[in-house]
Amino acid sequence: MQKPNQFIQLRLQKLARLRELGVDPYPIESHRSHKIGEILEDKDEWIAQQTQLSLCGRLVAMRRQGKLGFGNLEDDSGRVQIYVQRDLVGEDNYEIFKLFDAGDFVQIRGTMFYTQSGEYSIKATEVTMLSKNIRPLPAVKEKMEDGRLIRYDEFSDIELRYRKRYLDLLLNPSHRQVFLWRSRIISGIRSFLDARGFVEVETPILQPLYGGANARPFITHHNTLDVDLYLRIATELYLKRLIVGGFERVYELGKDFRNEGMDRTHNPEFTMLELYQAYTDLRGMMEITEALFHYIADEVMHKSVYRFRGYDIDLKQPFRVATMTELVKEHAGIDRSDMDYDRALAFCTQRELEIPEGAGVGRLIALLFDEYVEEKLIQPTFVVDYPKEISPLAKAMPGNPLLADRFELFMAGYEFGNSFSELNDPVDQRTRLEAQAALKAMGDDEAQVVDEDFLEALEYGMPPMGGLGIGMDRMVMLFTENDSIKEVILWPQMRPE
Repeated sequence: MQKPNQFIQLRLQKLARLRELGVDPYPIESHRSHKIGEILEDKDEWIAQQTQLSLCGRLVAMRRQGKLGFGNLEDDSGRVQIYVQRDLVGEDNYEIFKLFDAGDFVQIRGTMFYTQSGEYSIKATEVTMLSKNIRPLPAVKEKMEDGRLIRYDEFSDIELRYRKRYLDLLLNPSHRQVFLWRSRIISGIRSFLDARGFVEVETPILQPLYGGANARPFITHHNTLDVDLYLRIATELYLKRLIVGGFERVYELGKDFRNEGMDRTHNPEFTMLELYQAYTDLRGMMEITEALFHYIADEVMHKSVYRFRGYDIDLKQPFRVATMTELVKEHAGIDRSDMDYDRALAFCTQRELEIPEGAGVGRLIALLFDEYVEEKLIQPTFVVDYPKEISPLAKAMPGNPLLADRFELFMAGYEFGNSFSELNDPVDQRTRLEAQAALKAMGDDEAQVVDEDFLEALEYGMPPMGGLGIGMDRMVMLFTENDSIKEVILWPQMRPE
């Protein structure tokens, strides 16, 4: 068997031969009269019309038998067989066709007909090279089943698929469909929010200070200014500045960056939706969150039950609302309502849980929730009554200053959304951020920093409002029924080879 580099040498020889024949193997011009999907819709009508068509696409199969050749031409709308006969295209044009290979981009002029074997095909009157393939495509086995083309030996090396996504998309059309759905989901979110009067905005990715979440940032350096800058970990603090500035409903769909671990649900670079609405609160954010998921399910994906992580997630039913207290008691058998710091610490220590530096009773209760509850929340559940200690940007609950007016949305054991009644008291906000800075000084790399410019903006006055963040990658995972984040990000971060 020839080695791959020998195959490449053969392709290069064909490339040289095309040029000897006066053929530009990479011409500027191409002409396509129809997409393949169009001529597949009413086959008999196209045959009856005998209209001269010009189809363009990639050859995904090639075979020749003397004066006759066949191939499969594919574009993003479908696939059709080509039929090339020397007597119809002429001697010179057939010599060019003999230099075609699977993987080439070509243009075929001709009319539609059925071959003797009953295969719907375009009968070529002229073939044109559009882009010569040099590196042979990986082999993929195919068969017809119930009139459908089935690929049963796909390009399946998972790591290679992620590193060379272009081959994955080319050879596995079902994977290409995932990213078409992703695009439609993102468009659906924009339509949903625009219809509710939200304004889409853009905030800085390079920031002099990072904030809005508990995470470690990526650091870069601006040479001209000679200052360190941070890739944003969240858009929150800049979006809130816009509410101070007079906008009442804003959202941003954009990239955030967190210098953290990678697993099936985390990538250092990810897409986030954040929105802020004046004159509403956590209840308003619950309504908009549930309505958004229902909208995407009904209007974009057109189904209500999704198979995710081995569970059937039903988005048709109203989402459950439960307090963290109820859930810890329900799933861990622990009544936290009267648990003080010493009891909480003893309980966590007995179970050998890692205690964060400087943790108070609120963080310990949240630790118990993470350990015993989160994985058990399967159907959509709003978890409310979070400890204020772990919610530095949220208002305290009326009547209970130890709790924050906050929810997180869980499905299939994963968090999907995070929302607050946003803190707009600049004095309280400063106290909270200074407490975060103290945690950072004790070694908590993910604690937030004191952002003086943001605090100054709050001092000018910010109306009461609700805010919401939803991770788009995880949302797309649910709606496309993929259990790994790498299946829904075109180029996920990979370890160096």
